[in-house]
Amino acid sequence: MVMTSHSTATAAHSVLRVPPASPAAAAAYFGASLTFHADVSDVAAALAADRDPGFVVLDSRSTASWDQGHIPGAVHLPTALIPEQAAALLDPAVPVVTYCWGPGCNGATRAALALAQLGFHVKEMLGGFEYWVREGFTYGTWEGGARRAADPLTAPADAADCGC
Repeated sequence: MVMTSHSTATAAHSVLRVPPASPAAAAAYFGASLTFHADVSDVAAALAADRDPGFVVLDSRSTASWDQGHIPGAVHLPTALIPEQAAALLDPAVPVVTYCWGPGCNGATRAALALAQLGFHVKEMLGGFEYWVREGFTYGTWEGGARRAADPLTAPADAADCGC
């Protein structure tokens, strides 16, 4: 077998040591990923629209975390309480978007699992509360509403839409 400079280069680093999936497998994987996840900016845009977004947002963190900051209009239901309280607080016909602190926390994943096991349709909001705040969206605290300037590393500085 003759190795070209391209195949030598791809074998020499870890990025392509395991080759990319076929386009069909990649489309299936990424399509499936979008059925499980929602983006912070997409959730914010849906909530800001002048109509029912068709889903409810659920904050799965502790009461102390909720008081520190939460998405306006979100339902507060800590993960540990989901089995006992979800049926009383949520409509099983309305999809739920869960969130926790941020990318370093799997609380939203655990909440989504608990809700799915109870028969709810659910997605996890990628980035969690951290990226909600970092992208400059308004949030609630026990003292009232708050907002920080958008972090230019997570949101466009001079545009309402990142273009993705």
